[in-house]
Amino acid sequence: MSSPENVGDTPEIDVIVEATREGFERQVIERSKSVPVVVDFWAEWCGPCRMLGPVLEKLAREYHGAFVLVKADTEQLGDIAAAFGVQGIPAVFGLRDGQIVDAFVGVQSEAMIRQWLDRLLPSPAQRLAAEAAALEASDPAAAEARYREAIERDPREAKARIGLARVLEAQGQQEEARQQIAELERRGFLEPEAEAVKARLALDAAAADAGDLAAARAEAEAKPDDLLARFKLAEALAAAGQHEEALAICLDLVERDRQGVGEQARQTMLAIFNLLPPDDPVAVDYRRKLSFVL
Repeated sequence: MSSPENVGDTPEIDVIVEATREGFERQVIERSKSVPVVVDFWAEWCGPCRMLGPVLEKLAREYHGAFVLVKADTEQLGDIAAAFGVQGIPAVFGLRDGQIVDAFVGVQSEAMIRQWLDRLLPSPAQRLAAEAAALEASDPAAAEARYREAIERDPREAKARIGLARVLEAQGQQEEARQQIAELERRGFLEPEAEAVKARLALDAAAADAGDLAAARAEAEAKPDDLLARFKLAEALAAAGQHEEALAICLDLVERDRQGVGEQARQTMLAIFNLLPPDDPVAVDYRRKLSFVL
């Protein structure tokens, strides 16, 4: 079996990598978030492994970095092989975005492996969506163009549509962003990333209705018994990113007027929850409090 290449840490160069226990998380799980990774569990004593290995290595070089081949010696990494559920070798796993998406066991023909790789590797639309995501912060216009091209190539590419909605919302094009989210909702569900965009759009609309934060606060302070004024303050706070104070006001409104403005406040709380990471301590705390109140 030919030796894996250990050139360095650059994914473009390291098309074949020798797995290590200390670096496995970085070499496989983290790297698969930027480029597909193929893990070959093998052993020196395994005859079929010695037949399959050179074919995988040849293809890794031929594909010029379209995927990274990670060689994992089960004699050294038996616990990791067990964690993958390996019961016989050679066992080959394909990972993308930190997840196993396909696998096969035993020696396979080169033609079969090429077909397997074609299923594993991202489509042109998926590659465009990944390029767009990398451009969002530095060049939103270029990101938007790539997302649109990805959707033209494959209208079902959800990551491209979510990304386009996210870029449009950030650039103030809320109406088209809502159209993209509505298109996704026709499937009957939304990914967490899409829920976050939908939440931002809801808060954008609320902010437009609530007006200036300073003015909303002044009105709420001048009319402490006006629940609608307090709700508009909560909306303005949420739009300004002051989520904890917005949630506190909304929770109070839910308690005080459950069937009236409290229902609007509950919806605003849900929008904020969708906007924040699931493990955000503020979101976790107020989810619990809202559940208790309801």
